[in-house]
Amino acid sequence: MKPLLATFMWLFAVAVCPAPARAENSYPSRPIRLLVGFNAAGATDTIARYYASKLGDVLRTSVYVENRPGAYQMIAIRTLKAASADGYTLFLITGSAASQYPALQKDLPYDPQKDFSFIGLVGEAPGVIVASRSLPVSDIADLVKYCKAHPGLLNFGSSGIGSASHIQMEYLSNLAGIRMTHIPFKADAEIVTALLSGSVQIGMTPVQGALPAIQSGMVRALAVTGKRRIESLPNVPTLGEARIPGLENVDPYTYYVLVGPKGLPADITRKLNDAINAVSRMPETVAYMHKLGYEPGITTPQSVQDYVARDTRKWADFHAATRFDLHIGQ
Repeated sequence: MKPLLATFMWLFAVAVCPAPARAENSYPSRPIRLLVGFNAAGATDTIARYYASKLGDVLRTSVYVENRPGAYQMIAIRTLKAASADGYTLFLITGSAASQYPALQKDLPYDPQKDFSFIGLVGEAPGVIVASRSLPVSDIADLVKYCKAHPGLLNFGSSGIGSASHIQMEYLSNLAGIRMTHIPFKADAEIVTALLSGSVQIGMTPVQGALPAIQSGMVRALAVTGKRRIESLPNVPTLGEARIPGLENVDPYTYYVLVGPKGLPADITRKLNDAINAVSRMPETVAYMHKLGYEPGITTPQSVQDYVARDTRKWADFHAATRFDLHIGQ
């Protein structure tokens, strides 16, 4: 009986005593790959590299950026979907791919709400609406009046069909009841060049993309998107300040969300969320982001997933009202 009793007591102890720390509790134990769906040196890549460096410090491991550009972030998304849900492959997704494409494009090969594990909001990026110096407008109210007096006369430049600048300008035009002709380019820098050459009269870019041209007086800033003025352009009003019904609802140019593959363990998700929030709270991060015109985000995994879902519904409503469709390929 004694051997049997000893065996029983050992099994009981194993059942009730805390188990050794699971593998997730030692996470991370090797470098983390951060996917970016754009080329190096662009706006998304810049933010990704800053956060990768700071996350590496917080998590005490190397976090490196891997650029997988092309196909409207689809290459990076497919790479993420094929990765193991172990926390060693992450993706910095933008608002275009997280909420605009799912609402405006049919038959996407992914559903953010089902295929990703949401970790945290890295930040929001206001855009700036810029005009050629030859255009006789000084603010958004002037632009709306001019467009209504000359429907279809003006061209607006974007960084490509399906880009944030394209979609946001179509949204703004619909809200304001104006019509302009879309001229797509391949990069934000080309919008500024086109404004200077006169091939377009209006454009929208991330703040950092147009800041040098604005500060030098080469182009005129009419308004910034988002809820507040930005530090780098303190004299440029928000769209809401134009007091044109609906324009106060034009959100930041885009946003950046950290996601992982579907099924990321909850404890790894929490650890990454804590790390992202820690980086976003750093005074140097706040200063860095504000200098670029960005607002760092502080969220929980659930609140950022809800944030993306709300934005998707907004774009779905826009689609229903206008039948504006994207045909960006996959």
